[in-house]
Amino acid sequence: MFHIPTSFPKCTTRVVKNVEYFQSNYIIVFIGLIVYCILTSPLLLIAIAALLGSCYIIKLKNETKEIALFGQKLTVAHQYALVSICAFPLFYLAGAGQVVFWILGASFFFIMLHATLYEVPPTSEEEELKKVLEIV
Repeated sequence: MFHIPTSFPKCTTRVVKNVEYFQSNYIIVFIGLIVYCILTSPLLLIAIAALLGSCYIIKLKNETKEIALFGQKLTVAHQYALVSICAFPLFYLAGAGQVVFWILGASFFFIMLHATLYEVPPTSEEEELKKVLEIV
């Protein structure tokens, strides 16, 4: 089932066909790489937990009363923006940018390798169409 395509047009049609056919599998590979990176980077895991915990605290605090900073009432959107801005240095120190590019690069490499080399067996409709075209 794994064959090197003989020409570039066959390669591109095979990639398009395989991406359509194996789309859910490729998404699972992508999610698996995300989970792997988060679990193997403790500092990134702590940064994500801190961000999500802060957002949860904002949600709880705004149910009971409005929050004011320096005499100005802050909307929920402003509070989330403030937490996000404060989280950027933590994510930078945790190496989140490197993780994102590693996940994108590894996913692209493995998905394109599989999509290029794997030849999906033709369906019965494609075989019938091939027979009809050979007769004509």
